[in-house]
Amino acid sequence: MSLTKNPKLIAVAKQLCRDLRKHSTEAEKNFWEIVRDRRFLNKKFYRQHPLFFDYLGKETFFVADFYCHENGVAVEIDGGYHLRQKDHDVLRTDVINMLGIKVIRFDNGEIIHNIENVLNILTKEMS
Repeated sequence: MSLTKNPKLIAVAKQLCRDLRKHSTEAEKNFWEIVRDRRFLNKKFYRQHPLFFDYLGKETFFVADFYCHENGVAVEIDGGYHLRQKDHDVLRTDVINMLGIKVIRFDNGEIIHNIENVLNILTKEMS
């Protein structure tokens, strides 16, 4: 994974992450309340966290909805717009996997209506 020192790219990533945090979905807010402050498995999760990488010699980044550095796991919570961008999500997952980070995806409904199952799956994946 790239540890960028490009101040312009860092500034763009920080601002985008702040904006995404301000406009979190209900599912993201619910999930955050469960995992924040090491409440889940005593693991540190970051919300809207940039993952920097090089693509064809150009440094760029993806923003993970939630990221646990200790386990190298990104949790993505997909809303309705993800149905229209499945190909992009597959490519994004492949790139993040190549960085050595496992991507686990849930949809908004799973978080809101079946959080216990989500936490069980996450517990197994992070063990």
